Amino acid sequence: MSYILALDQGTTSSRAIVFDRNAATVALAQRELTQHYPQPAWVEHDPEEIWRSQLEVAEEALAKAGIQARDIAAIGITNQRETTLVWDRETGKPIHKAIVWQDRRTATFCAELVAAGHEAMAQQRTGLVIDAYFSASKIAWLLDNVRGARERAEQGKLAFGTVDTWLVWNLTGGTVHVTDATNASRTLLFNIHTGTWDEELLRLFRVPASLLPEVRGSSEVYAAATVGPLAGLPIAGMAGDQQAALFGQACLSPGMTKNTYGTGCFLLQNTGNVAVESKHRMLTTVASRINGNAAYALEGSVFIGGAVVQWLRDGLGIIKSAVEVEALAATVKDNGGVYLVPAFAGLGAPHWDPFARGAIVGITRGTTSGHLARAGLESIAHQVADLLEAMRADSSVPLTELRVDGGAANNNMLMQFQADLLRVPVVRPAGTETTALGAAYLAGLAVGFWTSQTEITKAWSVARKFEPERSGAEVAEMRRRWKRALGRAGHWEQES
Repeated sequence: MSYILALDQGTTSSRAIVFDRNAATVALAQRELTQHYPQPAWVEHDPEEIWRSQLEVAEEALAKAGIQARDIAAIGITNQRETTLVWDRETGKPIHKAIVWQDRRTATFCAELVAAGHEAMAQQRTGLVIDAYFSASKIAWLLDNVRGARERAEQGKLAFGTVDTWLVWNLTGGTVHVTDATNASRTLLFNIHTGTWDEELLRLFRVPASLLPEVRGSSEVYAAATVGPLAGLPIAGMAGDQQAALFGQACLSPGMTKNTYGTGCFLLQNTGNVAVESKHRMLTTVASRINGNAAYALEGSVFIGGAVVQWLRDGLGIIKSAVEVEALAATVKDNGGVYLVPAFAGLGAPHWDPFARGAIVGITRGTTSGHLARAGLESIAHQVADLLEAMRADSSVPLTELRVDGGAANNNMLMQFQADLLRVPVVRPAGTETTALGAAYLAGLAVGFWTSQTEITKAWSVARKFEPERSGAEVAEMRRRWKRALGRAGHWEQES
């Protein structure tokens, strides 16, 4: 058994990657996932498509690698977090489409809970703010808006899960209902200090305990798969995508920090066995739980990161493919005074403004598609800089470098601009499939495929380092103008 299979179920696609003992990618298969937008600021996925596409790419990856299931030592799973599914325990059929983490339909409900004074308690126990981003309010919406759902839930007939739970349920033919501590810590229902579901939060969100999966560690054998080409293989590692990327980037010591440039951007800093309570609207989350020991991270979440490039392609039509954005942005020497705030799904950390909406400011007759492309790329880096400013205020550990991954991390212009804004080196690793690799590492550790975290650390290597080039004064002026643009986009959907 010379390989690990990682299932990487993301917001825009389902992927499967085969890794060898050197953590090298042997084969990769991918399917795009259909996005459903039933109303403005609502985002849904088809749970059956999630499962079907993930199984298909797993089979395809094995075929591309020229191997069979018996060559696989274990399966690791990583997934889009917070996305919420509820299904019938007997039939396994979803009661509704999955409500995606980007969805804002419960923003008003969450604002009411904050106004009622519940946020301090929630943050102390979960490390999170009360926001529509997290699973709890999405579960409540499903139970209240799908006919008969609440009654069936109270009778124990329904099951809730994030995407990891849904995949394991289907891989085991509906016999195993589990999640891991990293995914549980994104629900707004899990006490990160006790490591258990919180009864008071369950009452606050009116979520019956019978809905919930068992919470397990991030690196252990949960069960053997029983279906399809993966039958018989141990499912041995699980982590939410951002925690998996932190692990895959070998950020295993306190202070080490990574940012993933995916659909959104997610900045995580390892804080070791200390759950640092943020005073600047960052999140405290479980980074991993291995052999009963929890590691924690400070996190900042940007809702629209690489997705702004998709919008430039699909919404504006100024590029035909995402890879064209760098060349288009390079047709101009700077942004021409244009700032794009991609608050298409509100603003995440550290602003937490669900009522913000996208804005483009500074447009003149001289503005071109090149300026818009450049402003779009720069908006990603500015949002990450907002996160790091808040993280620096919370953390006593100085940042010496930022490790980066995700699709947009391959954009050299963006990475250089990011280094300029942050005033620290931005380091791109030799292998950028760090999210899937993190899941593979967790699974491999559980079955002895890899022997220790030290072995993982030694496997990490640098492909390119971007050093800051711009002057401090120039950066300060760009940051000042960015914050002015943020002010234009904020609270747009509120009348006052």
